[in-house]
Amino acid sequence: MRIAIVSDIHGNLTAFEAVMADLRQTSPDLILHGGDLADSGANPAEIVDRIRGLGWPGVVGNTDEMLFNPESLREFAGQSPAMQPLLATIEDMAAATREALGEERLAWLRALPRTQVHGSITLVHASPDSCWRAPGPQASDQELESVYAPLEAAAAIYGHIHIPYVRNLGALTVANTGSVSLSYDGDRRAAYLLLDDSQPAIRRVAYDVDLELKALAHCGLPHAGWIAKTLNAARPQMP
Repeated sequence: MRIAIVSDIHGNLTAFEAVMADLRQTSPDLILHGGDLADSGANPAEIVDRIRGLGWPGVVGNTDEMLFNPESLREFAGQSPAMQPLLATIEDMAAATREALGEERLAWLRALPRTQVHGSITLVHASPDSCWRAPGPQASDQELESVYAPLEAAAAIYGHIHIPYVRNLGALTVANTGSVSLSYDGDRRAAYLLLDDSQPAIRRVAYDVDLELKALAHCGLPHAGWIAKTLNAARPQMP
Protein backbone atom coordinates (compact mmCIF):
# COMPACT_ATOMS: atom_id res chain seq x y z
CA MET A 1 0.00 0.00 0.00
CA ARG A 2 1.21 3.50 -0.82
CA ILE A 3 0.37 6.31 1.64
CA ALA A 4 1.16 10.01 1.22
CA ILE A 5 1.25 12.40 4.16
CA VAL A 6 0.95 16.12 3.38
CA SER A 7 1.55 18.51 6.27
CA ASP A 8 2.01 22.17 7.16
CA ILE A 9 0.36 23.75 4.12
CA HIS A 10 -0.05 27.08 5.96
CA GLY A 11 -2.46 28.62 3.48
CA ASN A 12 0.00 28.37 0.56
CA LEU A 13 -2.24 27.56 -2.41
CA THR A 14 0.55 27.75 -5.00
CA ALA A 15 2.65 25.13 -3.22
CA PHE A 16 -0.41 23.00 -2.53
CA GLU A 17 -1.37 22.91 -6.22
CA ALA A 18 2.16 21.78 -7.12
CA VAL A 19 2.00 19.00 -4.52
CA MET A 20 -1.40 17.94 -5.87
CA ALA A 21 0.11 17.62 -9.34
CA ASP A 22 2.91 15.47 -7.94
CA LEU A 23 0.41 13.29 -6.07
CA ARG A 24 -1.33 12.59 -9.35
CA GLN A 25 2.00 11.17 -10.54
CA THR A 26 2.80 9.12 -7.42
CA SER A 27 -0.81 7.84 -7.16
CA PRO A 28 -1.01 6.95 -3.45
CA ASP A 29 -3.79 4.68 -2.22
CA LEU A 30 -4.40 6.94 0.76
CA ILE A 31 -3.53 10.58 1.52
CA LEU A 32 -3.41 11.96 5.06
CA HIS A 33 -2.82 15.52 6.20
CA GLY A 34 -0.61 16.43 9.14
CA GLY A 35 -2.27 19.66 10.26
CA ASP A 36 -1.25 23.33 10.22
CA LEU A 37 -3.48 23.94 7.23
CA ALA A 38 -4.39 27.60 7.21
CA ASP A 39 -2.41 30.09 9.30
CA SER A 40 0.47 32.16 7.87
CA GLY A 41 -0.63 32.13 4.26
CA ALA A 42 -2.50 34.03 1.59
CA ASN A 43 -5.34 31.54 1.09
CA PRO A 44 -6.38 29.97 4.42
CA ALA A 45 -10.06 29.44 3.62
CA GLU A 46 -9.31 27.98 0.19
CA ILE A 47 -6.90 25.43 1.66
CA VAL A 48 -9.33 24.32 4.36
CA ASP A 49 -12.09 23.98 1.78
CA ARG A 50 -9.86 21.97 -0.55
CA ILE A 51 -8.80 19.55 2.19
CA ARG A 52 -12.38 19.10 3.31
CA GLY A 53 -13.53 18.55 -0.24
CA LEU A 54 -10.83 15.94 -0.83
CA GLY A 55 -11.86 14.12 2.32
CA TRP A 56 -8.32 13.49 3.51
CA PRO A 57 -8.17 12.14 7.08
CA GLY A 58 -5.75 14.10 9.22
CA VAL A 59 -4.68 15.51 12.56
CA VAL A 60 -4.86 18.88 14.25
CA GLY A 61 -1.76 21.07 14.23
CA ASN A 62 -0.66 23.70 16.70
CA THR A 63 -1.57 26.62 14.45
CA ASP A 64 -4.96 25.02 13.82
CA GLU A 65 -5.43 24.84 17.58
CA MET A 66 -4.46 28.47 18.13
CA LEU A 67 -7.11 29.52 15.60
CA PHE A 68 -10.01 27.82 17.40
CA ASN A 69 -8.43 28.16 20.87
CA PRO A 70 -6.38 31.39 21.08
CA GLU A 71 -5.45 30.65 24.69
CA SER A 72 -3.33 27.69 23.55
CA LEU A 73 -0.87 30.10 21.89
CA ARG A 74 -0.59 32.21 25.02
CA GLU A 75 -0.08 29.10 27.16
CA PHE A 76 2.74 27.89 24.91
CA ALA A 77 4.34 31.34 24.76
CA GLY A 78 4.24 31.51 28.56
CA GLN A 79 6.39 28.36 28.69
CA SER A 80 8.72 29.47 25.86
CA PRO A 81 10.65 32.69 26.46
CA ALA A 82 11.87 32.73 22.85
CA MET A 83 8.25 33.16 21.75
CA GLN A 84 7.60 36.32 23.75
CA PRO A 85 8.97 38.82 21.15
CA LEU A 86 6.86 37.16 18.46
CA LEU A 87 3.61 36.79 20.36
CA ALA A 88 1.89 40.02 19.30
CA THR A 89 2.81 39.47 15.64
CA ILE A 90 1.54 35.89 15.64
CA GLU A 91 -1.68 36.94 17.38
CA ASP A 92 -2.29 39.64 14.75
CA MET A 93 -1.89 37.11 11.96
CA ALA A 94 -4.03 34.52 13.72
CA ALA A 95 -6.83 37.04 14.26
CA ALA A 96 -6.91 37.86 10.54
CA THR A 97 -6.85 34.18 9.59
CA ARG A 98 -9.58 33.39 12.12
CA GLU A 99 -11.80 36.05 10.53
CA ALA A 100 -11.07 34.74 7.03
CA LEU A 101 -12.05 31.21 8.01
CA GLY A 102 -15.28 31.92 9.87
CA GLU A 103 -16.93 29.85 12.56
CA GLU A 104 -17.93 26.85 10.46
CA ARG A 105 -14.38 26.16 9.25
CA LEU A 106 -13.02 26.73 12.75
CA ALA A 107 -15.47 24.15 14.08
CA TRP A 108 -14.17 21.68 11.49
CA LEU A 109 -10.58 22.31 12.62
CA ARG A 110 -11.65 21.87 16.24
CA ALA A 111 -13.01 18.40 15.43
CA LEU A 112 -9.73 17.10 13.97
CA PRO A 113 -8.18 14.26 16.01
CA ARG A 114 -4.67 14.28 17.46
CA THR A 115 -3.63 10.94 15.94
CA GLN A 116 -4.29 8.89 12.83
CA VAL A 117 -3.51 5.17 12.84
CA HIS A 118 -3.37 3.19 9.61
CA GLY A 119 -1.95 -0.30 10.01
CA SER A 120 1.62 -0.02 11.26
CA ILE A 121 1.76 3.76 10.69
CA THR A 122 0.77 6.39 13.24
CA LEU A 123 0.62 10.10 12.40
CA VAL A 124 0.73 12.98 14.89
CA HIS A 125 1.36 16.65 14.19
CA ALA A 126 4.27 17.09 16.61
CA SER A 127 4.41 14.48 19.38
CA PRO A 128 1.94 12.12 21.07
CA ASP A 129 1.47 14.45 24.05
CA SER A 130 1.58 17.83 22.33
CA CYS A 131 0.88 19.43 18.98
CA TRP A 132 3.25 22.27 20.01
CA ARG A 133 6.50 20.48 20.88
CA ALA A 134 8.51 17.95 18.86
CA PRO A 135 12.11 16.78 18.58
CA GLY A 136 14.19 18.13 15.73
CA PRO A 137 16.22 16.21 13.14
CA GLN A 138 19.33 16.36 15.34
CA ALA A 139 17.61 14.62 18.26
CA SER A 140 19.33 11.51 19.56
CA ASP A 141 17.97 8.06 18.84
CA GLN A 142 17.15 7.77 22.53
CA GLU A 143 15.08 10.96 22.50
CA LEU A 144 13.16 9.90 19.41
CA GLU A 145 12.44 6.51 20.94
CA SER A 146 11.30 8.03 24.24
CA VAL A 147 8.88 10.36 22.42
CA TYR A 148 7.48 8.07 19.73
CA ALA A 149 7.83 4.48 21.00
CA PRO A 150 4.68 4.92 23.16
CA LEU A 151 2.69 5.08 19.92
CA GLU A 152 3.47 1.36 19.48
CA ALA A 153 3.81 1.82 15.73
CA ALA A 154 6.38 0.50 13.28
CA ALA A 155 6.50 3.96 11.70
CA ALA A 156 5.84 7.17 13.65
CA ILE A 157 5.25 10.16 11.38
CA TYR A 158 5.06 13.82 12.31
CA GLY A 159 5.29 17.32 10.79
CA HIS A 160 5.55 20.61 12.69
CA ILE A 161 9.31 21.28 12.44
CA HIS A 162 9.39 22.02 8.67
CA ILE A 163 12.53 19.93 8.19
CA PRO A 164 12.01 16.49 6.60
CA TYR A 165 14.06 13.46 7.62
CA VAL A 166 13.83 9.69 8.06
CA ARG A 167 15.50 7.84 10.94
CA ASN A 168 15.53 4.06 11.31
CA LEU A 169 15.75 2.93 14.94
CA GLY A 170 15.55 -0.83 14.59
CA ALA A 171 11.94 -1.80 15.21
CA LEU A 172 10.83 1.84 14.97
CA THR A 173 11.14 4.25 12.06
CA VAL A 174 10.60 7.94 12.79
CA ALA A 175 9.98 10.23 9.83
CA ASN A 176 9.16 13.89 9.43
CA THR A 177 7.06 14.92 6.46
CA GLY A 178 8.64 18.33 6.02
CA SER A 179 6.27 21.13 5.05
CA VAL A 180 4.35 22.16 1.97
CA SER A 181 5.01 25.81 2.90
CA LEU A 182 7.63 27.69 4.93
CA SER A 183 10.46 25.22 4.61
CA TYR A 184 13.17 25.62 7.25
CA ASP A 185 15.99 23.56 5.69
CA GLY A 186 17.15 26.02 3.03
CA ASP A 187 15.28 24.25 0.21
CA ARG A 188 12.38 26.39 -1.05
CA ARG A 189 10.59 23.40 -2.57
CA ALA A 190 7.50 21.92 -0.95
CA ALA A 191 7.92 18.58 0.81
CA TYR A 192 5.70 15.65 1.66
CA LEU A 193 6.20 12.04 2.73
CA LEU A 194 5.45 8.98 0.62
CA LEU A 195 5.38 5.51 2.17
CA ASP A 196 5.59 2.42 0.00
CA ASP A 197 4.66 -0.60 2.12
CA SER A 198 5.58 1.41 5.23
CA GLN A 199 8.98 2.47 3.81
CA PRO A 200 9.11 6.29 3.98
CA ALA A 201 10.75 8.60 1.44
CA ILE A 202 10.74 12.39 1.19
CA ARG A 203 9.30 13.99 -1.95
CA ARG A 204 10.42 17.53 -2.86
CA VAL A 205 8.23 19.50 -5.26
CA ALA A 206 9.26 22.75 -6.96
CA TYR A 207 6.64 25.50 -7.15
CA ASP A 208 6.44 29.12 -8.24
CA VAL A 209 7.56 30.88 -5.05
CA ASP A 210 7.42 34.30 -6.76
CA LEU A 211 3.74 33.74 -7.56
CA GLU A 212 3.03 32.98 -3.91
CA LEU A 213 4.99 36.06 -2.84
CA LYS A 214 2.71 38.17 -5.05
CA ALA A 215 -0.34 36.53 -3.46
CA LEU A 216 1.00 37.36 -0.01
CA ALA A 217 1.64 40.97 -1.00
CA HIS A 218 -2.00 41.46 -2.01
CA CYS A 219 -3.89 39.26 0.49
CA GLY A 220 -4.14 41.76 3.35
CA LEU A 221 -2.59 39.42 5.94
CA PRO A 222 -0.87 41.42 8.68
CA HIS A 223 2.89 40.95 8.71
CA ALA A 224 2.78 39.15 5.36
CA GLY A 225 6.28 40.46 4.70
CA TRP A 226 7.56 38.19 7.47
CA ILE A 227 6.06 35.16 5.76
CA ALA A 228 7.50 36.32 2.43
CA LYS A 229 11.01 36.52 3.93
CA THR A 230 10.70 33.00 5.31
CA LEU A 231 9.42 31.59 2.01
CA ASN A 232 12.28 33.26 0.16
CA ALA A 233 15.01 32.14 2.53
CA ALA A 234 13.49 28.72 3.32
CA ARG A 235 14.74 29.27 6.85
CA PRO A 236 13.17 30.89 9.93
CA GLN A 237 13.28 34.69 9.87
CA MET A 238 12.42 37.42 12.36
CA PRO A 239 9.54 39.81 11.59
